[in-house]
Amino acid sequence: MRAVPAVIRRSLAGNKLFALALIPAVLLRVDAELGYRWQSWFNDSFSYVSAAVTLTPDTSRPSGYPVYLWLLSPFHSYLLVTASQHLMGVLVAVMIYALARRRFGAPGWVAVLFTLPVLYDGFEIQLEHLIMTDTLFLFLAFAAVFVLLWSPRPSWWACLVAGLLLGLSSTVRSTGLALIPVFALYLLIRFLPSVVTGGARWRGWRALIAGLVACGIAFAVPIVGYEAWYKSAHGQFTMTESTGVFLYSRVMTFAECSRLTLPADLLPLCTSVPPAQRPIAQAYIWTDASPLDRFPPPKFSPTVNKLAEEFAIKAIEAQPLDYARAVWADTARSFDWNREVFPNGQTYAEYLFGYHSLAVPASPFRGYSSPEAYYVRGNPDTVVVNPFAELIRVYQRYVWLPGTVYGLILLVGLFGVVFRWRRAGRDALLPWLCSVALIVAPAATAEFDYRYVTTAAPFACLAALLSFSPPGRQSPLSSLVARQKPPPSSVQTAERPFGSKGDEWSAGAVVPSADGTGGEPGGAPLLPRRVPGSGLRGGLANARHNKRDLPPDAP
Repeated sequence: MRAVPAVIRRSLAGNKLFALALIPAVLLRVDAELGYRWQSWFNDSFSYVSAAVTLTPDTSRPSGYPVYLWLLSPFHSYLLVTASQHLMGVLVAVMIYALARRRFGAPGWVAVLFTLPVLYDGFEIQLEHLIMTDTLFLFLAFAAVFVLLWSPRPSWWACLVAGLLLGLSSTVRSTGLALIPVFALYLLIRFLPSVVTGGARWRGWRALIAGLVACGIAFAVPIVGYEAWYKSAHGQFTMTESTGVFLYSRVMTFAECSRLTLPADLLPLCTSVPPAQRPIAQAYIWTDASPLDRFPPPKFSPTVNKLAEEFAIKAIEAQPLDYARAVWADTARSFDWNREVFPNGQTYAEYLFGYHSLAVPASPFRGYSSPEAYYVRGNPDTVVVNPFAELIRVYQRYVWLPGTVYGLILLVGLFGVVFRWRRAGRDALLPWLCSVALIVAPAATAEFDYRYVTTAAPFACLAALLSFSPPGRQSPLSSLVARQKPPPSSVQTAERPFGSKGDEWSAGAVVPSADGTGGEPGGAPLLPRRVPGSGLRGGLANARHNKRDLPPDAP
């Protein structure tokens, strides 16, 4: 232990229970690496790697994750990619624990308890091991929440950093765009009380405006930069050409053209299949039966995207209750106790540590069999190695967070928001709304997916944890000031009328002077040099001395 730095020894000494929880969680991730060397593939993974090796933004989804892959590409290693993602997952749990203990003073066992869904959920570990966007998105979005919550009243630079992290997360997954209203609402709630009731209202307004402006500008910087990059590649100042297409797939589960007033150019998007007999939403994008295929390719193009968006908006306006029911039905899937095979058997199997990994499709690229092989300069296939693979495969089958438990965690967080508003409810509102937004936004704009629940769960855990914050919890800064004050028994105080001369200190309070010594220049630390009305030689007194220490009066 002597070789371990002192700061690490102190951290371990004060957080032994969390350290014990971390060790098996890290070992499980090591086992996943050894069992599935060195990555697992999802059907979306191949488009991400292709965008990374060509450094061209994809038209169907944001390409912030391919940029991350491109940054790591000089090492030609999928091990580095997945190991960094496993580290991100562990760091999310560390951020939950750090906020709970250092900022809100929650009991240690409670703080550890609410990190377990992040540390030990088998689907979380598998998601970290996939070449997919979700872990990077989770890390960036959660880090933004962490920065805002670390201080009781976030400074403008904290808002700046949080906005930048949130903007970066939106270039990884477009769901991040749904979080910016949540962050803006939190800043309003945090700063408005001082604006409405505080004595220095201008300072309150200035802090509110500075926080909102800093967060908004920082959020916009990566978004605008990404859209400029997209324009240079595809000629459109936007992030994707798919928002209208995905929204079209959402409404096609209920839209009836007989109830819509459509112009001629939108009629090809209709279908004669009754709503009760239609497939799931994503079938209206990825299958040959989609009416989108009636237009000239590519499917993700400005023309098709615009027409699909117009159709979707008209369907929502004409059938708002049907749209609400579709969104509710998909959102409610998040809270099922068991995971059903959804959206289909092939996709569901890709979320599991299986007996073999998804095969990499052959697509020659720069002398290699595929872009995935070019990225690693070798064989990109996953090598399944037992007994490590068998261990993590069985573990995932039995250890995961059921949707019903996730719903209960959300309810605990909601209880803290409503009934402990003055304690930590205002702060809990931020992660709670983030968690809700991350499951509702996909259901409202595209379709439900289980990995969205896995990403939303850490925010719900943090919100629920804050419900256990003890009353009267001080911020780290106020605790530091309190520790610097001398004990009451050693401080002599006297009453002084408010508003009188020298009102820099008041009854029972001591205010340090500009030179840090306290009281008048030359006075003892933290005490005024002259104590009015003490009866000691015109009020003179020496700090930390009682009457018998004074020289006798002159005759």
